[in-house]
Amino acid sequence: MDVYGGNDEESAELRKLLVEVNDDPDNFEIWEKLVRTGESLEGGINRNSSSQAITAIRDIYDRLLCKFPLFFGYWKKYADLEFSIAGTEAAEMVYERGVASITNSVDLWTNYCSFKTETCHDADIIRELFERGAVCVGLDFLAHPFWDKYIEFEERLESFDRIFAILGRIINIPMHQYARYFEKYRQMAQTRPLASIAPAGTLTQLQLELENEGAGYKAGRSQVEVERELRIRIDAYHLELFRQTQTETTKRWTFESEIKRPYFHVTDLDDAQLVNWRKYLDFEESEGDYTRTQFLYERCLVTCAQYEEFWLRYARWMLAQPGKEEEVRNIYQRAACIFVPIAVPTVRLQYAYFEEMTGRVDIAKDIHEAILIPLPGHVETIVSLANVIRRHSGLDAAVAVYQSHIDSPTIDLSAKAALVAEWATLLWKTKGAPEEARQVFQKNQHWYLESPAFWSSYLRFEIDQPTAEDTEQAHHDRIRGVVDDILTKSRLPELAIQELVTTYMKYLLERGTKGAAKEYMNLDREINGPTSVQKLPKTIADPSKPVGLVNGQV
Repeated sequence: MDVYGGNDEESAELRKLLVEVNDDPDNFEIWEKLVRTGESLEGGINRNSSSQAITAIRDIYDRLLCKFPLFFGYWKKYADLEFSIAGTEAAEMVYERGVASITNSVDLWTNYCSFKTETCHDADIIRELFERGAVCVGLDFLAHPFWDKYIEFEERLESFDRIFAILGRIINIPMHQYARYFEKYRQMAQTRPLASIAPAGTLTQLQLELENEGAGYKAGRSQVEVERELRIRIDAYHLELFRQTQTETTKRWTFESEIKRPYFHVTDLDDAQLVNWRKYLDFEESEGDYTRTQFLYERCLVTCAQYEEFWLRYARWMLAQPGKEEEVRNIYQRAACIFVPIAVPTVRLQYAYFEEMTGRVDIAKDIHEAILIPLPGHVETIVSLANVIRRHSGLDAAVAVYQSHIDSPTIDLSAKAALVAEWATLLWKTKGAPEEARQVFQKNQHWYLESPAFWSSYLRFEIDQPTAEDTEQAHHDRIRGVVDDILTKSRLPELAIQELVTTYMKYLLERGTKGAAKEYMNLDREINGPTSVQKLPKTIADPSKPVGLVNGQV
């Protein structure tokens, strides 16, 4: 017997799939195969399966749902499995984990509440669960399965007061099947006491209107006649509520009808779906209802969980709401820690700036460092970290960040070249020390002879230096010196050299002096002319030699 349970063939297949899923954890097809293989161990997992097989399938589900917590169907399958293995309490624990992971899943809450009604005999405990679910999914446009299950539960108990109260909540919610709930509410209202079918203030107002019109008790009318008239007017009041809900539903119908995938999946959404979500969010924000807008964002971020655009939008919207700092933090943490791939670090950088804003500078630094563990050469993150440290610890500390990463053996030359340029820019623009910046470029150029980014930054640095009439020649000479180094020392591809020299030629026309035209025309001939008159260094086309060798020089 293997530690995974099952026979040798089953264990071998399970081991193979575990290796594959570790190597490619984003490949959902492998996960699906892994779950199927785990569930089929020993002819199908049940309470009589070996402890090894049960442990194996639990581990598979736990890992799958840690990676993809929004797959509500797998939470349901896991709960069903636990019920068959270990009973009610174990299944409930899975459901609780599920609704904590995907709080706004109508399907999962409906399944959980249905399970509770079948396995629990305490109506108050069941009702409490339904109320939790109502808070989480009750506003969903497609929440009717949940509300139907809640009403069905109360109907079994013949709790007509509670059913009427539930319907009174539902008829105010814009949703797909609003009309049938209203009809049921209206029918029940005919036999309910007056005090229960309209708010107290509304009922008092209608009674006053009757008296003022001479149609009330003071006019000698009987209680039956007055009540009949009041019910007619309350019914008209209900119809007005219905029209309001109908209007709100109609406003949202177009957006809802365009949602083709209301659930999470690993495959990308098409552009039309993304556009629809943007427009729907625009609409709901313009309506100005905080609760409905937040609910729509949460719905959106099930479908669009892997799109940082919507997490950033949600965080920015929430930040604009007063007193919602902790909610903003929660949004960033969910995006950064669970849903948005770390290869797309923008949302994590925004999270760092948020924490810095709130005074948690050490947390902001830690977020940057966490990004750099899997992405050690990510230039944007290193520059961002250096700037966080500069803002709070000074320029020398920021320079130290650049130097430590430039010296790191895990960072490639192209990233290091970009960091050298950022270091020099920091000295120039922040410290106001262009000569120190120039020294950084000059002392490091021999390391980056093959880096277009380094030479572009160096050339742009010199071109962007301020000049006066009496320093123009010296300024030109320094720029020309960089161009000469590009032509004679660098090991850049021909196209990169052409682009850099073209930048210099543009400088000559825009800021050059009397001799600029001659220099411009000579360079134009040398880099843009036919091969017979070009003097552009040639990249050796020998596949056995490194890219970037020029004129046979190493």
